[in-house]
Amino acid sequence: MMEENQYSDDIYGRARVQESDELKAYYKELESLGAGALWTVANDIEPWEPRSTSVPMLWKYEDLRHLVLRSSELVTPEEAGRRVVYLVNEKRKDVAAAVGWLYSGIQVTRPGEFTSAHRHRASALRFIMEGEGGYTVVDGNKIELEVNDFVITPNSTWHEHGVDAGGKTCIWQDGLDIPLVNALEANDYAVLEDKQELTAPLNYSPITYGCAGLIPADKVWDKPYSPLFKFSWKKVYPALLETQKVTEINPFDGIFMQYSNPLTGGHVMQTMGAAMQLLPAGFKGKAHKHTGSFVYQCAKGKGYTIINGKRFDWKERDIFCVPSWAWHEHHNLSDTEDACLFNFNDLPVIEGLGLYQGREYTENNGHQSIQ
Repeated sequence: MMEENQYSDDIYGRARVQESDELKAYYKELESLGAGALWTVANDIEPWEPRSTSVPMLWKYEDLRHLVLRSSELVTPEEAGRRVVYLVNEKRKDVAAAVGWLYSGIQVTRPGEFTSAHRHRASALRFIMEGEGGYTVVDGNKIELEVNDFVITPNSTWHEHGVDAGGKTCIWQDGLDIPLVNALEANDYAVLEDKQELTAPLNYSPITYGCAGLIPADKVWDKPYSPLFKFSWKKVYPALLETQKVTEINPFDGIFMQYSNPLTGGHVMQTMGAAMQLLPAGFKGKAHKHTGSFVYQCAKGKGYTIINGKRFDWKERDIFCVPSWAWHEHHNLSDTEDACLFNFNDLPVIEGLGLYQGREYTENNGHQSIQ
């Protein structure tokens, strides 16, 4: 906000209008009619370069796990609807976002428990953190879940989750675009009165569409999202190791592989993408920044990420976020073992709207100084 009779020194500013009593009266008259002068807000709404209201954050799993488990003693899945401890960015509390327009939460389900089938306009995904015997049902497809599996629940699909009576308590991370869909004023929610009818054999989707690049020639898939609902860690991790043998290590991200729609090679869903990256032993990534918000979870190993000059140390199951246009670099703390980072992001929206841009950090041999 400009002071009286002063020009704006805002580094993002372009408007340089000198205040006067006459202008103030003019602004008030516009305001009374539901209007305003663009030059009074241009410095805020048209920055010289992208800027984010989110801040980098780290959620330590060892601090949250007992509270997540405690929720299963306090409320049932039916009472809660979805029994989840959600992660909220300090600067995005008003929209319940973990970063940007992305939501993240940690859900717990005990053996024999299940959620009612429901659907919503927001897209969702899961990354399995611990447990045995977990499953999801997506539009009649029941799929078994294992640790480090990545699962999608595309928007408007009926879905429910549970753990078999003979299994072990399951915990997974939920990722949704709820803040984005709410911002677009397009969200909705519905509950199915009964359980879904199973319309396909067990694990039909991952078996049919996850077979090493083979696509059924006699099947027609006309949905705007991937027909492969689960990406198994048992296949993903070996693929990362094999790729490492024949691919030059990316100086920023190590071995970075995107989960993709096997029919198109594009993102798995229309509004959220996901990826897994392997940081080789001793890897010290260089810093860069780009548009797009990212939520990371460590799937294997330990290390740290420097975000805008601040160091965040992580190990298995820790979750952290990198806001859009934030300088960041990933480091593997081990000289003998690789580390793996899962992430989900809003790149399908950013890229689809032509908003992606990036920049490399050129000072100090590509590495930030820690503040």
